[in-house]
Amino acid sequence: MTEKTRVAVLYGGRSGEHEVSLRSAASVIRYLDRDRFEVIPVSIDKAGRWQRHDLRRIAQTGDESLSIPPESPEVRLAPGAGGRAAVVALDGEPARAEVDVVFPVLHGPLCEDGTLQGLLELTEAAYVGSGVMASAVGMDKDVTKRLAGLAGIPVAPYRAFTRRAYERGEVSLDDIAASMTLPVFVKPCNMGSSVGIHKVKAWADLPGALADAFQYDVKVLIEQGIDAREVEVAVLDGDPPFVSVASELNPQAHHDFYSYAAKYLDPEGASVDLPANIAPEQMERVRALALRAFEALECSGMARVDFFLDRQSGAFYLNEVNTLPGFTSISMYPKMMEASGISYPELLTQLVDLALERHRTRRGLKREFAG
Repeated sequence: MTEKTRVAVLYGGRSGEHEVSLRSAASVIRYLDRDRFEVIPVSIDKAGRWQRHDLRRIAQTGDESLSIPPESPEVRLAPGAGGRAAVVALDGEPARAEVDVVFPVLHGPLCEDGTLQGLLELTEAAYVGSGVMASAVGMDKDVTKRLAGLAGIPVAPYRAFTRRAYERGEVSLDDIAASMTLPVFVKPCNMGSSVGIHKVKAWADLPGALADAFQYDVKVLIEQGIDAREVEVAVLDGDPPFVSVASELNPQAHHDFYSYAAKYLDPEGASVDLPANIAPEQMERVRALALRAFEALECSGMARVDFFLDRQSGAFYLNEVNTLPGFTSISMYPKMMEASGISYPELLTQLVDLALERHRTRRGLKREFAG
């Protein structure tokens, strides 16, 4: 009998998207192929405590949020034998668990921004998703747009600045108002799930929107609002990468845009066209742009690439790149892959296989100069 691949599913995290992660991980754990994989659930609570859980205690029947039982043993991640990682209890019980691959199902700062990926690199663990650089760049909307521009990918006009610069009076809101037209969007540069985003329809509301956005990040951007449709594409790494058909999100009229409430709190917050109702040449173009963005940021594993489609000009503008997108069974990344012929369980299997392949390749690199 072939030994199963041991997968540590890591969920929770210390970001504003903690609750989203609990839902994503519930689906991942439910749909990982039990004939191939042994699952070890490991959570990070909002205080940063790592715990290993008994799978039978937290098993769900659907996409309900996973629990984090407080009495579960506290653990740490350490280097294991033969290129594996190890989940080690701080008090010595239960026994040390060697794992073949870590599947991070976390979103937001300290989770998908390269910090966690750096820790996984230090423990020499195989892990699903992009590495340190692509994760950090993808999390920062400003840096993403800069690299996209260098790669010839259109982005909407925007201004990014730090809280320090704003508080010192180095940012002129009057100049911004003179260079943009209403509405504009205010966004924390390093958040996801539309947390802290405001659609500003009057310049008098801009300072309040900035004050709220600065609660979530030390750098924000003000982006020109576009009369646009929201189109997304899923990319799966490989040789060559696999690019899904695009989908279109249609926020309901009572939501100004695809906000956190529309995504997670309102069951009828948005409708989805999958595939997107766009012309064949537009579908071809947005898929090509998504692949270009994936490669420009040097992503690996997976990414969901989000675009605006200008209703007037028909031009696409990159919105953002999500290196660890939402992963419930009804999240857009797996749904786009399913519509393109890759089922949710098969998608999870491919992601684990890609992580192991990337790990083998990187372990084969020389670390010392032998002369």
